[in-house]
Amino acid sequence: MTDSDQDRPFWPELTLSEWEDTEETLHLSTQIVGKIRLSLEPMLNHWWQVPLYVSARGLTTSLMHDKGRGLEAEFDFIDHLLEFRTSDGYVRQVKLEARPLADFYAEATAALEALGVSVHILARPVEVPTSIPFPVDEEHQAYDPAAVHRFWLALLQVDRVMKIFRARFTGKASPVHLFWGALDLATTRFSGRRAPRHPGGVPNCADWVMELAYSHEVSSCGFWPGGSDEGSFYSYAYPKPEGFDQWVVTPKSAYFDESLGEFILPYRDVRTAENPDATLLEFFQSTYEAAAELASWERDALEAKGV
Repeated sequence: MTDSDQDRPFWPELTLSEWEDTEETLHLSTQIVGKIRLSLEPMLNHWWQVPLYVSARGLTTSLMHDKGRGLEAEFDFIDHLLEFRTSDGYVRQVKLEARPLADFYAEATAALEALGVSVHILARPVEVPTSIPFPVDEEHQAYDPAAVHRFWLALLQVDRVMKIFRARFTGKASPVHLFWGALDLATTRFSGRRAPRHPGGVPNCADWVMELAYSHEVSSCGFWPGGSDEGSFYSYAYPKPEGFDQWVVTPKSAYFDESLGEFILPYRDVRTAENPDATLLEFFQSTYEAAAELASWERDALEAKGV
């Protein structure tokens, strides 16, 4: 291995077929924790109070508040724990291991109760085709620690590159955050104009949720562990301007998926590229330009100069 290889950011292989059952269980586990944040934090525009964030050990809620105390929940994908920490020094841990989701839910709920935290959540998943209530879900029980660790290592790199991309925009932009509804890491740019009412139609999700999420015109990009054998990067515009699906984007392996209504770039193509960072930034930039040009965004007023 050369010095340059050692300095090169590590993009792990993510073969979905080898961890699909684990991915589904992890997805639902993040919904449980995300709903705790939803219960405790005040409403923000576009539901920005509900996502999780990539951390140095996994995924975190960041600081939440309960009766004047601080509370944080973090998925630790190094020691494979869900850890609840309070500002008065108390800690409770829940093991991340192969077992029914119902058991995980019961133990996480008990950990909160032991900390004196009372939350009320909709105890079933959203944005998934089949919504089994958490307390009775015996179907989802897989947990492959090595696969989860690789997924987190990939999120570390994606988070880093997406923050570079976000920094190039001075208009309203979301944080880089993980929405547990679809388990996707995303960042969104806004033109500043209101958007037509979103039609909804997301499985097990009220239409008004999407109406609030897409109240304003956006260009959004992200990553989720679907769409191809190792997961996919995506980019879409809402509302979709005329000609968006015909815009020529780069790199060459990117394409418009008619069924999703989004541009897609397979994670594998980024991971194996000579320069993964540049390849991914090229995809984000070219698909954003498709949205901004076709919808006549005021780009001079919204984009950082000299970046």
